Amino acid sequence: MVGTATRRVPQEERTRAMRQRLLDAAIDCLVERGWAGTSTTLVSQRAGVSRGAQLHHFPTKADLVIAAVEQMGQRRAAELRAATESLPRGARRTRMALDVLAQHFTSPIFAAALELWVAARTDRQLRAAVAPLEQKIGRETHRHTVEMLGVDESKPGVRELVQATLDLTRGLGLANTLTDDSARRKRILDRWARTLDAAFEEST
Repeated sequence: MVGTATRRVPQEERTRAMRQRLLDAAIDCLVERGWAGTSTTLVSQRAGVSRGAQLHHFPTKADLVIAAVEQMGQRRAAELRAATESLPRGARRTRMALDVLAQHFTSPIFAAALELWVAARTDRQLRAAVAPLEQKIGRETHRHTVEMLGVDESKPGVRELVQATLDLTRGLGLANTLTDDSARRKRILDRWARTLDAAFEEST
């Protein structure tokens, strides 16, 4: 029994490592080639995994890509949690929180998610999988944003300001997909931070 258990652990580790390589390769392909240019064959080649092994873990392209984006979404949520803990208290907190959100929405995982959104618009099966995933990620991001801004959503108007912040930073992320929009983004976020601070001060 001990010998069997000893042999099983390395196999389980190899399986996890294989799945991770496939997921990482799927994200890379989505970012570099888009949904249309991403294929299971290309992903398996990039991951160094046999076609048969890839199909065993992820039978379809949608299965593979959605699993990859979901995992990366979890990773980004963990990064948002860590960023929240590192934010200082005081006057600069709001502006620094906006920078964290801007980085979130200009990251490779956001670019990959955009590819899925566009593809899901006309693919009913993909949309059925992507929609609940994006709703889950959206709720988590909203919760982390409340924590980063250090606000109380029970107060009138605060929830709407938080949602407007997410809509704004997500839109700025979209604007950055074709060209470097960092200079304009900085000016907008500078102004929005002042607007938020004034509004939150009024709500106290």
